[in-house]
Amino acid sequence: MTGFTRRLMLHGGAAATLMTTGEPTLAQIKPQIEMALFKVITVKDEIVIGLSGSELAEIGGQDAGAVARALVAKSTLMVWQYAVHKASNGDLEQAPLRKIGLIAHESLRIEPFTTPLKVLPHA
Repeated sequence: MTGFTRRLMLHGGAAATLMTTGEPTLAQIKPQIEMALFKVITVKDEIVIGLSGSELAEIGGQDAGAVARALVAKSTLMVWQYAVHKASNGDLEQAPLRKIGLIAHESLRIEPFTTPLKVLPHA
């Protein structure tokens, strides 16, 4: 078998593989978010809240804007407040503290919150 024939077979096999894989599904492109944290800022204080992927899907988005729109539309939201907690092995992690109610207010601001700590899901 010549080098040209071998290359031709390899390219044909690669093209056939690409054609059979098809288009990636939406789940392959955008993985489901397990937990997302947001900082809620008021005139008085700041808190961190956590929403699961299913809660975010329920409100129709995965960003701070979707949370803000849901709060305005419903005027109240029940969410979990998160705080830094020390695990049994001594590591710090973001853990659910308590379930709270958010009330829509014109001076309320919601921002995405990132942390290098492990984020625990709420019940």
